[in-house]
Amino acid sequence: MNNYCTIQIFNQQQWQDCAIVELMEASNLGWEAQTRTSYLFEYAISYMDQRDAHALSFNFPVNVQSIHCDTWPAFLMDLLPQGFGRKELLHQLNFPENTQQHADWALLNAGASNPIGNLRIKEANEWLTKNYPNKIHGFTLQEITDRDEKFIESLASFGLFVGGSSGVQGEWPKLLLTQAHDGLFYLDHTLEDSHAKKHWLVKFSRGQDSRLEKILSQEALYMKVAQYLELNVFQDIEMHGRTLFIPRFDRIIQNDQVIRLAQESIASLSQRAGFGVKLSHNQICRLIAESCTHPEIEIFEYLKRDLANVALGNKDNHTRNTAIQRNFDGTIQLTPLYDFAPMWLHPDGIARTTRWELKDQGGSPNWKSVIEQVSASCDIDQQVLLDMFKAQLPLYSGLMAFMQQIGIDQDIIKNSHYRIENICQQLSEL
Repeated sequence: MNNYCTIQIFNQQQWQDCAIVELMEASNLGWEAQTRTSYLFEYAISYMDQRDAHALSFNFPVNVQSIHCDTWPAFLMDLLPQGFGRKELLHQLNFPENTQQHADWALLNAGASNPIGNLRIKEANEWLTKNYPNKIHGFTLQEITDRDEKFIESLASFGLFVGGSSGVQGEWPKLLLTQAHDGLFYLDHTLEDSHAKKHWLVKFSRGQDSRLEKILSQEALYMKVAQYLELNVFQDIEMHGRTLFIPRFDRIIQNDQVIRLAQESIASLSQRAGFGVKLSHNQICRLIAESCTHPEIEIFEYLKRDLANVALGNKDNHTRNTAIQRNFDGTIQLTPLYDFAPMWLHPDGIARTTRWELKDQGGSPNWKSVIEQVSASCDIDQQVLLDMFKAQLPLYSGLMAFMQQIGIDQDIIKNSHYRIENICQQLSEL
């Protein structure tokens, strides 16, 4: 296996070679191996100093200088299959299911052919083309939601054995599907852009655990709650049977052409490689302030999301569940909200990973203290933050009634009641 990989970027309606990442140590060290990252000269002189969608990462602006890192560059972790997709690809590559980082390089070079965002690994695309020739099969909505034999067999022909996808991170079985103008759904990488009508991330139920089923079944309704709370929501999520269809916001169709936007996790933005990167909310707010085009707007959005996560028991707030979107016009902003669900139900007992440095109080923050912390760390006037928080009170005062109205599960409403009341009380006392 090569000790380098070629990074391609989708730019001007084509995949272009743009950079090389070289391993400076043995590949079996996985993401802990030292690396050197270099933009290709012709690409660098075309987009010099840009940090937007033309760049590998906000922290890797386009230039002609090689960058040495003690580990993999953090943005590569966003391309590396994780969760369900990782286990599936390990199986295809004849590794044991629980193989740790010594398989990372092989996984990257086989599984990063079609990730979220606008980057891919050239060698991974070559591996996919060699091992799974481009067969084009379209499926009806019914075939997908029923997990019809034709659908399952077709997935198996691509090495997708349980409805997962190596290009999507997370523990739930997922597929990237593109809906064509003929109304059928195709594996994303098999359909020409000219035929694409809409891009979907499709999430399947797994196992028979009723708590996991409830999490999945409520995610579409949670996004309606997010809209009610005036968060940045892309489009409605659709629930069909036990299958969730989530519209993708890293793809835009304009004039029958597909534009792929750069998407970079907060973990990558922090320049920390590895799994389970932990940051405080304070650190994340500073990263947003340093990187986003309109810092105050994005910090307000981030704070409103934390309010909603606390109120509704979405404890799964790790650093890959928030990301920035980098556009080709230079705009850098938070992506629309994703992975917003009642994760307190998870049978594994998920803890609130990201916390405030002061007075987080076991996941029930003191919001006056939060205002003071954000003001100090991001240089935003406290009164501006106070006004933003106070404006949330009418929404939270009516939240329980709205949840009842749209049919949120009664157990979830009951569980959320105390937290919503606590938020309302704190907001009224600001």
